[in-house]
Amino acid sequence: MTTRVLAVCAGNTCRSPAAEAAIKAAATAAGIDVEVDSAGTGTWNLGSSPHPKSVAAGARAGLTIEGRARRMIAADFERFDVIVVMDRANLRDVMAMAPSLEDRAKVRLFRTFDTGPEDEVPDPYGGPDEAYDATIAQVRGAASGLIDSLVSTLGVSATREAEDR
Repeated sequence: MTTRVLAVCAGNTCRSPAAEAAIKAAATAAGIDVEVDSAGTGTWNLGSSPHPKSVAAGARAGLTIEGRARRMIAADFERFDVIVVMDRANLRDVMAMAPSLEDRAKVRLFRTFDTGPEDEVPDPYGGPDEAYDATIAQVRGAASGLIDSLVSTLGVSATREAEDR
């Protein structure tokens, strides 16, 4: 069974595309089948490529960050099993879009899957390279925790699928 995950930030050019890449990498390493996409809550970057500093920071960490910015739509609640958001503003915006309580239950702050004390991924937009590197480290930690959570939820079948590959 494929789990479908959507990563959401404001503009879909820095944090959520990085989270998408990190989740894909963590899923591949764990040997589980996960479909991942990313989206933004705003419209100002529609169709744009990921921010060059985010792409460069990802490359330094071994992640390939790609895609085109899109806005999250109501149909995403039907398509995705888990929706992870980068900060409380994204959480508020996504929860306001949720058609039902069941859909709201799919939404979590991404860093709640991480072991660190912070629960938000700060927006590095316009900041120095170090801010983008910190974002990559944060989304990699959260992605690892998310995949660990999915593996424990999926149980033995995920382990057997990984061994079969």
